[in-house]
Amino acid sequence: MPNKNYSIELERLIARIKREGITPTLLLHACCAPCSSYVLEYLSQYFKITVFYYNPNIAPTEEYEHRVAEIERFVKEFPAKNPITLIKGKYDPERYYAAVRGLEREPEGGARCKVCFELRLAEAADLAKELGADYFTTTLTISPMKNAPLLNEIGEQESARTGVKHLPSDFKKKGGFKRSTELSAEYNLYRQDFCGCVYSQKEAEERRKHLAEKQLLES
Repeated sequence: MPNKNYSIELERLIARIKREGITPTLLLHACCAPCSSYVLEYLSQYFKITVFYYNPNIAPTEEYEHRVAEIERFVKEFPAKNPITLIKGKYDPERYYAAVRGLEREPEGGARCKVCFELRLAEAADLAKELGADYFTTTLTISPMKNAPLLNEIGEQESARTGVKHLPSDFKKKGGFKRSTELSAEYNLYRQDFCGCVYSQKEAEERRKHLAEKQLLES
């Protein structure tokens, strides 16, 4: 994987945008409201943003609907400098399960996650092309648990395929993740402790169980 500082790349690009006095359009794939909070606060200063909520990996349906409602609320309530609109993608969990078939036992962050990233970013890039957006990117790089170089690499591949420029990012840098937790508290956003898929939920449940057992033994 290329050894790049995607946070610095983004800063340089934004500096050029400011010098040129332009406001490009951005298709922003969003995984959830908490992760979107800081990203929107930062990027809406420089871009007209279409938030694309496309996450067929999330289960069960109630969890998906809860996350949709939260990002819809945040977009409505957040006082952005430039326009932010929301597009809700199709909820098609069977497409996700078909894509990751055979990878069910992969650990969180492994090959299953790579396929999931590819699925969602391909859909985002296709929509960005359809809308004529100048750039596309994803909020996923704000998570300390997500592989930012891999996400950027996939974004660059999708850029080459669609012709839409990929916006480099590592949003957790420069205090981004911390700021997202502050905004989540400020807007009372629902924060989950798992990625969203049934496999990550199972791992989260096992972590909680092990922690409870450890605390019991130490008490």
